Amino acid sequence: QVQLVESGGGLVQPGGSLRLSCTAARFTADYYPIAWFRQAPGKEREAVSCISNRDGPINYADSVKGRFTITRDNAKNTVTAYLQIDRLKPEDTAVYYCAASLTYYYCSERRGHYDFWGQGTQVTVSS
Repeated sequence: QVQLVESGGGLVQPGGSLRLSCTAARFTADYYPIAWFRQAPGKEREAVSCISNRDGPINYADSVKGRFTITRDNAKNTVTAYLQIDRLKPEDTAVYYCAASLTYYYCSERRGHYDFWGQGTQVTVSS
C-alpha cells in the first residue's frame, strides 16, 4: 500500500516562499505520475502541478505558472515530490495535497486519475 505524507506547509507573508514535500513510501516505480492539488475554503479541490516521466513537470493553473515548480527525487523504495512555491499570494492559501497514480503513466487534472492521496498540509499566506 502506497502511503503519501506531505510536509512543509505553514504561515508565510505575501511574497515569501515555501517548499512542500510529499514522501511516497512503497511507490517504487519512477515513471508513474505524482501531482499536487489544493483546496481553498469553500472551493473545489483543484490540480496545481504534476510530474511524470512521460510529461515532465506540468503546471495547470495559470495563476501558478512561473511561481510553482514541481520536482521529484526517485530513490530505491521511496519517491519524494517537491513543490517550490515562490512569490506567494493570499489566494494561494489552501490545504495542499499530493496524489499518486499506479494506474496511468501520464498526468491529469482529474482527481479520479489518482489512486493515493496524502492527508494534506496547510499553507496560509497572510501579513
